[in-house]
Amino acid sequence: MRRAAITAVGAYLPPKRLTNADLEQLVDTTDEWIIERTGIRERRILERGKGSAYMAIKAAEETLRKRNMLAEMIDLIVVATVTPEHPFPATANLVAHAIGAHRAWGFDLEAACSSFIYALSLAADSIAVGRVERALVIGSDKMSSIIDYRDRATCVIFGDGAGAVLLEPTQEDVGVIDYMHQADGSGCAFLHMKAGGSVLPPSVRTVRQRLHYVYQEGRQVFKYAVVQMAAISEALMRKHGLSADDVAFFVPHQANRRIIEAAAQRLGFPMEKVMMNIDRYGNTTSATLPLCLYDYENQLRKGDNLILATFGGGFTWGALWLRWAY
Repeated sequence: MRRAAITAVGAYLPPKRLTNADLEQLVDTTDEWIIERTGIRERRILERGKGSAYMAIKAAEETLRKRNMLAEMIDLIVVATVTPEHPFPATANLVAHAIGAHRAWGFDLEAACSSFIYALSLAADSIAVGRVERALVIGSDKMSSIIDYRDRATCVIFGDGAGAVLLEPTQEDVGVIDYMHQADGSGCAFLHMKAGGSVLPPSVRTVRQRLHYVYQEGRQVFKYAVVQMAAISEALMRKHGLSADDVAFFVPHQANRRIIEAAAQRLGFPMEKVMMNIDRYGNTTSATLPLCLYDYENQLRKGDNLILATFGGGFTWGALWLRWAY
């Protein structure tokens, strides 16, 4: 059976760090309060004048360099992002041009924090059916561009970053094996951005009312995230007869340490089998899952089973079974 396997992982993290001590100077919060509720100690912030494409390009270049592959060999580029470089053209087009992937077609995919896992699924399917030979899937978000640093409910959570994976076909028993995804638009009320779209396009009024920032009702999001991320992961594992003992790592979206711990407990994963780097990066939205794979790459062995899981605003959620290929 032809499958899509991850053969290289790359990343880019801005050098600037925004620590909890820095946030204490901006809003009414403390280092202890942030760590207790989120598990975050610092997050990265991209400098002004640079956007999601800049980070995506850097992550893509490292991925290709690690695989010793020319960009001309790439057929498809999918950029998962909620903070595209422009409303149009697609950030993927800018990445392809910058890295020299002149044969590639591509697009952006936006499903809030589930964007990367959705993009990975679609690219893997394209390879599995033989439409594509090599694909880059990139999660890149400059969340600092849509965060209100007067709102302590959101400004302590999010950071900037990018991660990328290279997908290639394989006949071995590795790669993307299966996935399950769901969505529920009724969740829009609890996590969304009020303005900037076609209903409330940018205007003097929307800017003055500070409507171009992430809006979140934390308690509702927490409840849905824990239940749905665990439930869909359990359903995928049960479908294939997998237990926590069969899985090398649970790879959850890095939204909040308490959400991660609660989901892992429901699934029976001890914390030593849970990938987590939220303390250093915060919630980088589309970049959290590839950044986890990047940070834990040296701990992975060929044939390791991984369960990726995510939950995003709107609501979107999903799980994916991946067997590591190198």
